[in-house]
Amino acid sequence: MFRSTEYTQESQNAMLVRGEIVAFDSIDGDHVRGLNAEPQESSDAAFFRSLGLGKPYVEAFTARALNNGSTFEAELLASGMVTEDAYFGAFARFLRLPFMAELDGCQVVDTSSLDVQLLETRMVRLSPRNAMPYIAIVPDVASIERLKEALDASPDLGRDLVVTTPSSLRKAVWQAGEQRRTRQTLNALLDATPHYSARITLLGTQGFLLGVGAAILICATLFSPSLTFNLMHILTAALYMAAILFRLAPLRLRPDRRTLKLVEQSQDQQLPVYTILVALYREEAVVEQLVNALNRLDWPKSRLDIKLVCEADDAITLASIDRIQLGPHIEIVHVPFSLPRTKPKALTYALAGARGEFIAIYDAEDRPHPKQLREAYARFRDGCDKLASLQAPLIISNANVSWMTSSFSLEYSALFRRMLPMLARMRMPLPLGGTSNHFRASILRSVGAWDPYNVTEDADLGMRLYRMGYYSDVISYQTLEDAPTDISAWLAQRSRWFKGWLQSWLVMMRSPIKIAHEMGWKAYLVFHLLIGGMLLSSLTHPLFIIYLLTVGGTIITHGPASLSSSQLVLACIDTLNLVGSYTIFLLMGQRAMIDHERVMVGKRWMYTPIYWLMLSAAAWRAIYELRYKPFVWNKTPHTPVSKNK
Repeated sequence: MFRSTEYTQESQNAMLVRGEIVAFDSIDGDHVRGLNAEPQESSDAAFFRSLGLGKPYVEAFTARALNNGSTFEAELLASGMVTEDAYFGAFARFLRLPFMAELDGCQVVDTSSLDVQLLETRMVRLSPRNAMPYIAIVPDVASIERLKEALDASPDLGRDLVVTTPSSLRKAVWQAGEQRRTRQTLNALLDATPHYSARITLLGTQGFLLGVGAAILICATLFSPSLTFNLMHILTAALYMAAILFRLAPLRLRPDRRTLKLVEQSQDQQLPVYTILVALYREEAVVEQLVNALNRLDWPKSRLDIKLVCEADDAITLASIDRIQLGPHIEIVHVPFSLPRTKPKALTYALAGARGEFIAIYDAEDRPHPKQLREAYARFRDGCDKLASLQAPLIISNANVSWMTSSFSLEYSALFRRMLPMLARMRMPLPLGGTSNHFRASILRSVGAWDPYNVTEDADLGMRLYRMGYYSDVISYQTLEDAPTDISAWLAQRSRWFKGWLQSWLVMMRSPIKIAHEMGWKAYLVFHLLIGGMLLSSLTHPLFIIYLLTVGGTIITHGPASLSSSQLVLACIDTLNLVGSYTIFLLMGQRAMIDHERVMVGKRWMYTPIYWLMLSAAAWRAIYELRYKPFVWNKTPHTPVSKNK
């Protein structure tokens, strides 16, 4: 059942490099004589000698482990000198135990505590159908003395043990617990706090009130259509104006870059483990670009826990990843098929194995600034315990490709470099972006993580964190990403966003008075102006244009005298709203940009009215999708940066 291994004399004078045995003679003579003369050589020294791992290397990796707060194994494997199979295979030979490079997850008995091995990979019990059970262990230098003594004292103990690698053990644990973990992912938030879950689109009370409101509106329209129309027009125009005026507030805001100095001056040595989660689905085109970007992050690889979270049936993406040489700090998590197939479901599933004290979320096409983790850690370290999340600014790098990407760039500039920083300074709730979020792992788990049924999980989580007494902030180091260049892809993506914002708004409207007291009336009003205002302005924008066209046609046909005073007033208000929304959109976006970005946008800002009509089309499509396919995730295709230039 096991692959037999032999302990040979030659291995004492060799070193394992990338899984191969090569000559190594860097051990000085005095050290060798000292080892040979030592009557009671320690087990770790004997193990290093069996590897041919000389004193300079041992001291270097030990010092690196002390500096980074990691382990000898983590530093050695992160260096790339030794592969997992080679190192732990040598461990097995030294302990005279069988070595298994692969474990069968079907032989692991799933228990409620099994996922502990995803966090602290030590051992797991396997129960083959036609053989005796055995235990697969992942030894380390710190425990080698005790383990060697136990095996020498009780030789029979070795009959039930095999040595394996950390990645093989975690892979078996992921496989063994996938059904239990999937159930927990789908139901945990709904079971624990159903009032936070978007699984039910409309509660009974909400549906009843919506029906009553629709009935009243229909009756009023039948009995007094002119009055009803004017009242509805005035109400929507007033709310529209309030939403766009709210966006004037951060117009003069200046970026806060105090943290950048802290990052430059920081001399942190012992850094915590930082987990990075990236949900991938049909992303074979950008996998290599993603891995290269993540490997450029300024963080010790021995303290990185990167998880590429893939759908188990996404064979093309998995094959693309297999063609890349991943380091031991990168792990592939296979998410079993289940509905809904959403990004928040995949992230919550992978959270079970997140080993980091802090967690960052990136998208497949992202290129985060190398120092972004450093800045986020500095803010968490110096912030209070209630600081739950940080949002990095997202910058569109292909703004010069088309008028659509230019408009997208203006929109992101206004949101991430003006609106969110203002809300953060006011300690208001932040509708987080879908990527470049950084979390305290303990808080993220305590609030139920992401809602698998909300297709704009980022905004939903930002609201939930605030409701539960936490706050979010922003950082300065950016993440570059590309906007969709195809109209159909843009429309599908934006419809999903609007659908998710509608889900989040409905969740927040389940108990309006209670939630207002819970959040505070000021924060509750900000939420409605930001999320509700965005939805309302997008939905009503084409209606105002239609009204103005109708009024204009009447003036051309019958003259201005044919219009009533109320019609003229409403036309003026609508004109003011439309011009104001375009102007604020442009001012907010351009003032936050650097000169290079403004050059990239050029004169494409003139397409802003068309872009707003596209937003309206996406919003109305979202209404339809919320009714007929509320949990469908509209996939946005991505291409490498070089193909966009």
